[in-house]
Parts: sequence; structure tokens; C-alpha cells
Amino acid sequence: MNVGICRIEIRIPENHSLKGKRQIVKSIIARLQNRYSVSVAEIDNNELWQIATLGISCVSNHRRHSDTIMTSVVNFIAQNYPNVELLNYKVEVISVL
Repeated sequence: MNVGICRIEIRIPENHSLKGKRQIVKSIIARLQNRYSVSVAEIDNNELWQIATLGISCVSNHRRHSDTIMTSVVNFIAQNYPNVELLNYKVEVISVL
């Protein structure tokens, strides 16, 4: 079993309220869950209006598949949300016996 883990920090520069941030983050979460069948949650920076940190995970039989899914998730956000800046991300795949 392989577990893919991704931590993505995004910036929403044109946002001016927590309500606006929540709308964008909920949209990202729903689309990622529907498209890639991954688990997604906002894990940090909840009180900031323009910064959000997402935690994403998936489980697969193959290490390469987990890595591909996590890379696809990062690329999906970058390509489909032009109003969002990717500040930082880290992908890790853990093999579990």
C-alpha cells in the first residue's frame, strides 16, 4: 500500500474576506474530490483571508500511481484557478506494509 500526501499553500491575492476565501477553497476541494477521488481538507491558515493551506491524500497499490495523482492535483490547481497563486507545495509518497 502506498499513501500519497501533498501539502499545498495557495494565495488568493484579490480576496478581501473569509467568505470569499471559503468559496474558492470549497470549490477547489469539491473539484479535486470529484476528479481525482482524493481526500482534501484545509489544514492551516484558517484565519487568514488570502492564504490557505490544503492537505491532500490518496491511497494506491502502486507508488508511481500515487505520485502521478499528487502531481496531477498540483497541476490541476495551477491550470484551472488563474486567480490563485501556488506559493509552495510538497509531495511525498509513503510505502506502508
